[in-house]
Amino acid sequence: MKPLPTLSEIEAAKVLICPHIRETPMYRWPLLEAGLGCELWLKHENHTPVGAFKIRGGLVYMDELKRTQPDVLGVIAATTGNHGQSIAYAARLNGLRAVIVVPQGNNPEKNAAMRSLGAELIEYGSEFQEVLEYSRELAAKEGLHAVPSFHPWLVRGVATYGLEMFRSVADLEAVFVPIGLGSGFCGTAAAREALGLKTKIIGVVSEHAPAYALSFQQRQFVEQSSITRVAEGVACKTPNKEALEQVIQHAHEILTVSDDEAVTAMREIIQTTHNIAEGAGALAYAALKKHRDQWQGKRVACVLTGGNASMAMMARAMA
Repeated sequence: MKPLPTLSEIEAAKVLICPHIRETPMYRWPLLEAGLGCELWLKHENHTPVGAFKIRGGLVYMDELKRTQPDVLGVIAATTGNHGQSIAYAARLNGLRAVIVVPQGNNPEKNAAMRSLGAELIEYGSEFQEVLEYSRELAAKEGLHAVPSFHPWLVRGVATYGLEMFRSVADLEAVFVPIGLGSGFCGTAAAREALGLKTKIIGVVSEHAPAYALSFQQRQFVEQSSITRVAEGVACKTPNKEALEQVIQHAHEILTVSDDEAVTAMREIIQTTHNIAEGAGALAYAALKKHRDQWQGKRVACVLTGGNASMAMMARAMA
């Protein structure tokens, strides 16, 4: 198992991304907190320039790529949106061509956002694994560097939000973190370990995309098809084995949330904080609410990982 980034590495990543991303806020929202019985802090990763935490990893990854492979001319990535926006943003900043492959029927607002960042967008297949395999074919055919959705460079960048979170609010009993392929979880674990904290890290997945939950329960790699229609950001069929090792080692538990629970969480976040949470971004709060009896009187945090909900999904949430 590869080691998580150290405190000095995370702090160096923070310096690198600082010109592009201001520290995102940690807020308590009394209306959202009402009825939970605990002290709740939201880490607002929906406040980055692409509306999601992924940009942190993208900036670090592209900087490392340019330094280690200066002759690279373009990159390609498979995504349902936020990873693609991150790569498109960072590629444009570094003067690189960016090709982004998404599943057919993908969130149209995320597609438009990626195009606006200069990405060449290709729609292919119906689920992430098909998209990933096709992107690898195109990478070989067109001589593009394939940017994975999980990589130590990405984790190092993402860990900066964990560093901000733990330094902003002391003595957190637990942090709830959505898991897609695992960079957000591993970044949070890296920051916790680097600071020597005892905070429990609770991963959250869609019950309609339970591969990581099943793998954690069985302590082994388990594939499971994704059928979520709300939380595309965590629509994982095949866990990343490197990430899974870290999840098994560092997670207190992995919780599941239904699509209906995610939609309700989206609505409550919009109503009480006037912030938009996409389906995956609302999972952490949805899981805390579902299991609130376990956290009475505790100080906890939820990572609002992204706010790039489609207009159709927002209409459903508010209906």
